[in-house]
Amino acid sequence: MTRAWFIKLLLITLGVYAFVAHADTEQDWEIAQHIVNSIQAPQIPEVKYTLESTEKNRQAARNVIQNTIDKAATNGGGWVVIPTGQWHVDGPIRLKSKINLHLEKGAKLLFSRSPNHYLPVVKTRWEGTEVYTYSPFIYAHNVEDVAITGEGVIDGNAQSEFISWYEKQAHDMNALRKMGFDGVPVEQRQFGEGHFLRPPLIQFFHANRVLLEDYTATHSPFWVNHLVYTSHAVMRNVKVDSHFYNNDGLDIESSQFVLAENNRFRTGDDGIVIKSGRDADGRNIGIPSTDIVARNNDLGGEDGIGLGSEMSGGIKRVFFENNVLHEGESAYRFKSNLDRGGRVEMIRIRGSQVASFKNLFWFQLNYPSKLNGNFPATYTDIVIEDLTVQNVGTVLEIHAPEAAPVYDVTFKNITIQNAQIPLILENAKDITFDNVTIKGQAWNGRFSALKAPASNIANH
Repeated sequence: MTRAWFIKLLLITLGVYAFVAHADTEQDWEIAQHIVNSIQAPQIPEVKYTLESTEKNRQAARNVIQNTIDKAATNGGGWVVIPTGQWHVDGPIRLKSKINLHLEKGAKLLFSRSPNHYLPVVKTRWEGTEVYTYSPFIYAHNVEDVAITGEGVIDGNAQSEFISWYEKQAHDMNALRKMGFDGVPVEQRQFGEGHFLRPPLIQFFHANRVLLEDYTATHSPFWVNHLVYTSHAVMRNVKVDSHFYNNDGLDIESSQFVLAENNRFRTGDDGIVIKSGRDADGRNIGIPSTDIVARNNDLGGEDGIGLGSEMSGGIKRVFFENNVLHEGESAYRFKSNLDRGGRVEMIRIRGSQVASFKNLFWFQLNYPSKLNGNFPATYTDIVIEDLTVQNVGTVLEIHAPEAAPVYDVTFKNITIQNAQIPLILENAKDITFDNVTIKGQAWNGRFSALKAPASNIANH
């Protein structure tokens, strides 16, 4: 008898393992297609406002671009076209409704390295908490029918002073989190000059009908593409090459009806992440992320796909299909702590190709509580199927609080060529393996491990 089968027999004896029937998710994936079909495209007039490519305009491009956006918006909207060449932008670009910011191939927006160019402060969400702070480099607030398209480059500037703020942000980060937890009015959360919260490269904040297509984003000081309170959005064929701290490729936060497809992300942090606000601030606002499809994306970063840790408003009906994940810390990472609350459910993942990660599936729901909260998050109704995996350290690691075990998670039709540790479970219930093969050995059954950690229970 092999070691794996001996451990299975032991688990049956202990009452934490049982054979189960197959689950059918075809109807769930019909919901995914319905979501895609329901997303509304922006309606933008095809009137073009092309910038005059003079040396003066390229060296002081912000006013030229902003004035052209404002003029086009006043006239009912259109395409603001950035021609080939490097355009020096000394401050934020603010998109307006009915505008397509179109970057021709060979065009580059190079943003200023100086933080004072991104003042005055604007209302935004920083790691899940609403705040007034430095403006995102491209900022779209309260807009409809808006787009960023074209094969040009949006460059946050590798020499940006914001990048060094990662080492200075701890005091402000903790102060903002406490304000959100304590319910301090957002108007009093002012983090401008003298504070150190890095802005994202691109942010849509309260937006409806958005298209992001074809451009390349690089050298972001923080999150790269950030959708907040956004509905009916498509990101397609976008490339991210950005490797600084917290450089997530796409953060979808408290947003609905979003499609991300055929993108290529090379990032310093997560590839695609779903979020919905932090702690009491996120729970009180209460806007979930729902009805999201991410398919055919090529992801390379520290983590591939993530949910949380800022997920206090809830996450539901999220579908990941046919994505390629290369190498890093975790292929799929689910995060939370006792300050959060929130419920994550009906997550479906299928068809991925995974190369090499330290962790294949990592549920880390017991991050240290910074504010002594007692709001355990719920993660449930998750099905992951039809994956091919080359090499991982740990297949499945779950750490959850006793008050809210992870439950009802199914892994189905998964082939893993090589793994060191199949399972580490702490407060997990009804974790089903259905036709899972690890190093040539079949795993079929239901696992539970409550209260006490069941660490390394199947260490080959």
